[in-house]
Amino acid sequence: MSKLTFILSALMAGSASAFSMTMKAQSGSNLRREILQKGAAIATAAAVPAAAKAYSVPDLNYPFEALEPYIDAPTMKIHHDKHHATYVANINKATEGKEEVDIVALQLNALEAGPAVRNNGGGHYNHAFFWDEMAPPDEAKKTKPSPALEAAINKSFGSLDEMKAAFEARAAPGALFGSGWVWICVSGDELKLVGTPNQDNPLMKGVADSVMFPILGLDVWEHAYYLKYQNRRPEYVSNWWNVVNWDKVSENFAYVTEKKAGVPVRG
Repeated sequence: MSKLTFILSALMAGSASAFSMTMKAQSGSNLRREILQKGAAIATAAAVPAAAKAYSVPDLNYPFEALEPYIDAPTMKIHHDKHHATYVANINKATEGKEEVDIVALQLNALEAGPAVRNNGGGHYNHAFFWDEMAPPDEAKKTKPSPALEAAINKSFGSLDEMKAAFEARAAPGALFGSGWVWICVSGDELKLVGTPNQDNPLMKGVADSVMFPILGLDVWEHAYYLKYQNRRPEYVSNWWNVVNWDKVSENFAYVTEKKAGVPVRG
């Protein structure tokens, strides 16, 4: 019986007291039902582990065309909106329903976690790291390594120019065959140059001799440069220095040396 039908019946019977008593009974029944429903919902929520917070593609700090002429706008748009977005979609799928893990922490045991986490979690971290270490050429040329970073570069490589030369040699197709990344990392009290295949990075246990903390990294997958440079990877690598934001790299170095941890990324 609907509430309206009941009210009309009670009034027609002239039983105000019956009407009042029944309304109270119905109200009590609704209250009990509401309590039981809420209790069941709370119990269910308590029994299910917290779902992972979805990772996301961070917005760039600059327009797609801002890195021209060294990295072209079409490449940046496809790289960011398509390639990075695919890694994010896939790592969200791989971690759906699992306990939330920060993307930096996810890197450590990525190899043990399997290809979905290794490839897509690495792809997300690497790209989020990559976007933030670059700046438009006019801004980038005003930046330079901090005194602390410069001292570390000189200690480990001899000079900034010698570090760049070693980096470019490591990024050459003959030295890093196929797709991958090249990194400058903090390892103990020195800087090391590391090349990794696919979407691996030195934060992952088992990728290098020991876990290291990147402060600078370059994507040498073909999708990062092919529209402009075709097969001329060395030209892409050499030109890339024109958009490196050394202020950000210096911040990365300061963070890593203080925290002994991977650099946090957006998204």
